[in-house]
Amino acid sequence: MNMTFATSLYPATGKRPIFKIINPFTCNAATRRNFTVRRNFSCSATVATDITARVSEFEIENKKNDLLRLVQDTQRGLVTTPDQRSSIEEALVSLEGYNMGESVDMVRLDGTWRLQYTSAPDVLVLFESAARFPFFQVGQIFQKFECRDQSDGGVIRNVVQWSIPTLLEEQEGATLLVSAKFNVVSARNIYLQFEEISIQNIRISEELQALIAPALLPRSFLSLQVNEP
Repeated sequence: MNMTFATSLYPATGKRPIFKIINPFTCNAATRRNFTVRRNFSCSATVATDITARVSEFEIENKKNDLLRLVQDTQRGLVTTPDQRSSIEEALVSLEGYNMGESVDMVRLDGTWRLQYTSAPDVLVLFESAARFPFFQVGQIFQKFECRDQSDGGVIRNVVQWSIPTLLEEQEGATLLVSAKFNVVSARNIYLQFEEISIQNIRISEELQALIAPALLPRSFLSLQVNEP
């Protein structure tokens, strides 16, 4: 099973529930007595639900932190032992269990996510190449979901920052952008339809700028005269 774990750079802001409590003393005695019973039951259920939600949120945050600690020293999945991979998979499955079967929340999915760990071979090969060849660097990798106003799909963009030392800026010399449309087909799966791939934001290094700048500078009339035979 290939796994990819990411953290949100722009997390969605959750809204706390608002409860309105009606004062029973505005009713007559008979009505007040019946209302009080219902009100106590309602408040008890509300408090129990609120406490359960808080406990679940606390447990989820702990699970997230545990997972982040497990992947911290793996170089995004490049350097792992079988025991580490097993522990990471168990932690990920445990975290996923909190919302298993729920539909994808487009509002919370929308945003930019940074890759923290993966076991996908097509991504690991980039890290392996960067580790093997000194002339190739892989910087941050992101997934950007654009689906806030959608109900069953949207656009996903894989963003890979890479560089060639001395020719381009360190880590962020260029950006590889792969775009695709996606549709939700089940609670755990999406269907991707490739759209385009492009290279953007090419930034040459200061060393290369210093090398090519003199050749590109405009020639003055005096310099042209001096250079004439």
